[in-house]
Amino acid sequence: MTALTRPPAPSRRALLRAGLAGAGLLTLAACRSAVDEVANTSATAEGSDTPRRGGVLSVATGVDFTPSLLFAQSANTLVQRLVFNTLTRYDDRLRPQPELATAWEVAPDGTGVTLKLREDVLFHSGRRFTADDVVFAVKNLQNPARSAQLRSTAAAVTDFRKNGDFELTLLFAHPVSNLFDLFEFMIIPDSGSVEDAVAGTRLIGTGPFTFTDRKPGSSLTFTRNDRYWNPGRPYLDGVEIRIVPQAESLLSSLKTGQTHLSYNVRGKDVATLRSDPQFRIKQYDTGAGAYYIGVNVTAEHVGDKRVRQAIAWAVDRERFVQQALGGYGSVSSVPWPKSSPAFTEAGAVHYRHDPEKARALLKEAGLERITLPFAHSSDPGATATAQILQYDLQQVGIDTVLQPTDSPTMQKQLISQSMPALWTLSHGFAQLHPATLAVSAYPFNEAKNSSHFTSPAYTDVVQRAWNRGDSDSPEAKALYQQITDVLLDEEFVIDLAIAGLVEVAGRKAQGATLNKFGYLNLDDARLTA
Repeated sequence: MTALTRPPAPSRRALLRAGLAGAGLLTLAACRSAVDEVANTSATAEGSDTPRRGGVLSVATGVDFTPSLLFAQSANTLVQRLVFNTLTRYDDRLRPQPELATAWEVAPDGTGVTLKLREDVLFHSGRRFTADDVVFAVKNLQNPARSAQLRSTAAAVTDFRKNGDFELTLLFAHPVSNLFDLFEFMIIPDSGSVEDAVAGTRLIGTGPFTFTDRKPGSSLTFTRNDRYWNPGRPYLDGVEIRIVPQAESLLSSLKTGQTHLSYNVRGKDVATLRSDPQFRIKQYDTGAGAYYIGVNVTAEHVGDKRVRQAIAWAVDRERFVQQALGGYGSVSSVPWPKSSPAFTEAGAVHYRHDPEKARALLKEAGLERITLPFAHSSDPGATATAQILQYDLQQVGIDTVLQPTDSPTMQKQLISQSMPALWTLSHGFAQLHPATLAVSAYPFNEAKNSSHFTSPAYTDVVQRAWNRGDSDSPEAKALYQQITDVLLDEEFVIDLAIAGLVEVAGRKAQGATLNKFGYLNLDDARLTA
């Protein structure tokens, strides 16, 4: 096998289409693996050359762990990468890097990928990780019971060909442009305990920490995996995830040192901490997802897209970003953050605050004043968000009846397509390959979405964007623009703003990172004195 050093800055198309004509598997490592190189670099970036070992990191979150949604991108993102690993992980430029897979070769026609796997990985149970576990992980996501947003991509895998325990080829029914999105999303579970995992009683993976205890509504605890494959990692002895649903209490826990780290501090609270030397504030440029108003197009009145467009014109997005997000976000009528190849400035500003235009559209639809149910999460921050939107809609003749719902129930309603006429939440997946949003995210899925929206034109353009082997060619970008055009015209998902993903850490907490799906990576995390 020929080893190649990391290329200067290959496009994702080059990585996806690399055949290497007989040169063997594509690898992004030379004398040592990229995993070790990145780990060693980040371990010393924020502190001394000898990171301090030991200690238990306490992480505060506002939403409890939902075991049944372990294989979905949801409130569980703090748990997935502590216990489990993925095949690959993206760098900041969406270039896949090794994790459990050390090398790969994508077939020239995009209908297969050959993976070479690490040979030194053990599950927490002591069982060795092999190619069979990759086969199980793919089939696990293909299982409709798993509520996995990337099931459509996993389902495109039609066959597996093993070449020993540590090399296999996945064959696809057609090219998939978001192959490495799947590999970054797909945690590798232990096949013998997967049902226990979705019941929340036992979590067994290959990750840096082993699951030790769960107190529903209160906390989850993890201890160091002494047999972790990443040499010398993790530095921490353990991790505690504390569930603190009240925003004020979460902020207080950080200020008093009861917790060291959080990604759930409200924007307006983050603003009060910027000048406090005991905190370090880090903002991720991919955003924390997008806030939106979802619309059930089968409900009364909102089946008319003019009414949906009226809602889009009615919202004062600038005020929303300032009041709901504390300024940590950007106004946007589309789901794409600026880092996405689908982003355009014209799309982001397509809808502005124009109450007169909203009223005119309602009148054109034969309506003057209507009342609609409006669901939202019941925590204080989400309630305040819903109230901001309720006010804007009321000004144009759309009265709403707020329906506060706990987050796990709301997530289940989203998946089961049982939402009322309107709801507000945030969505992810726009920070990755654009096709992933439209074939995977519950609000946008062209085959089955939370809004009950169907359109042959939408399905056609989404499938064409997905069934190709590149993501950044002019042809691909033209397809993304067509997807955007459909979304802006139909407005079954009314995007409002891209949220700023902000890490708030006490000075003792160093080295935590997030992957592109928001999975918390603590391989290099440590507590300073």
